[in-house]
Amino acid sequence: MNIFAIETSCDETSASVVSNGLKVRSVVISSQIKIHAGFFGVVPELASRAHIENINHVIWQALSDAGINFTDFSRKIDAVAFTSGPGLAGALLVGAIAAKSLACVYKKPLIPVNHLDGHLYSSLIENKSVKLPFLSLIISGGHTELVAVEDFGKYKVLGSTRDDAVGEAFDKAAKMLGMSYPGGPAIDKIAENGNPEAVKFTRPYLKGSWDFSFSGIKTALLNYLKTSPVRNEKQLNDICASFRQAVAETLCFKSFEAAKKFNLKRIVLGGGVSANSLIRKIFLKTGQKNKIKVFIPSLIYSTDNAAMIGCAAYFKQKNCGLKYDDIQLKTNPSLSLENWRL
Repeated sequence: MNIFAIETSCDETSASVVSNGLKVRSVVISSQIKIHAGFFGVVPELASRAHIENINHVIWQALSDAGINFTDFSRKIDAVAFTSGPGLAGALLVGAIAAKSLACVYKKPLIPVNHLDGHLYSSLIENKSVKLPFLSLIISGGHTELVAVEDFGKYKVLGSTRDDAVGEAFDKAAKMLGMSYPGGPAIDKIAENGNPEAVKFTRPYLKGSWDFSFSGIKTALLNYLKTSPVRNEKQLNDICASFRQAVAETLCFKSFEAAKKFNLKRIVLGGGVSANSLIRKIFLKTGQKNKIKVFIPSLIYSTDNAAMIGCAAYFKQKNCGLKYDDIQLKTNPSLSLENWRL
């Protein structure tokens, strides 16, 4: 089954052709980082305009890379999937219109996919040995979710962020330090040369809850800089290393405690922040120590991409048995994500 997928939830315009949920025949991603860097965050209106400008080219390129043209789209593509939310309203609308147009013209099933569903299944693309059940940690610029996955479409959200997502915390920390956007990769790179014990940031474990909170550690950094402003490169390196260490340890501690509590032998990471080098190292090392398998997507599938949407769409279709009917889907309500606290 070949699914043509579109992802436009935030600031990446992406399209992909995915076969049987796990074989990526093509994936094209057009990033908008340069557009938003000057504002140190994503500007929704600018993001929507960029999606409009890029969507046709990205669709054509993804089909071309998979050896498909619009003439044989009907014969070689079995369904069209798109990100239906959560995300920026204008950005999502661009992808939805493009997907609905293709589905209508070529009379193909249309599969709406929750963006977090995509991140949840992204590790399966390269790790076909992942077995259910597992614990999923979704960490990105807008989300921090700890989810127990019993089966495809059957989830229990254990905890989510009470305030700031982990990716936002990195971005805001980088802004305080006068660094570039996006802040996560910038801090990650500089932290490699610093001492992670130089600054004692309290770990926001929120004991007694599986929730996360990163607003406090941002405030701690702000207060620290008021009394100890950055004066040299070494100090900047140490601050970045200490901040990164505190965040990584918090994510790791809560994830493995949850895995032990609910007797889950596998932890699957997803989302852009899973590209952080220390988070990857600390999870793999802790997993090996506790005999819990850890699966992390490669960098291209960590950030927003349409391949993960195609993967999630395949498993959703497999469980729902979708059929084309004037683009009206008869889905199984039990497979919806109403339990996601967004």
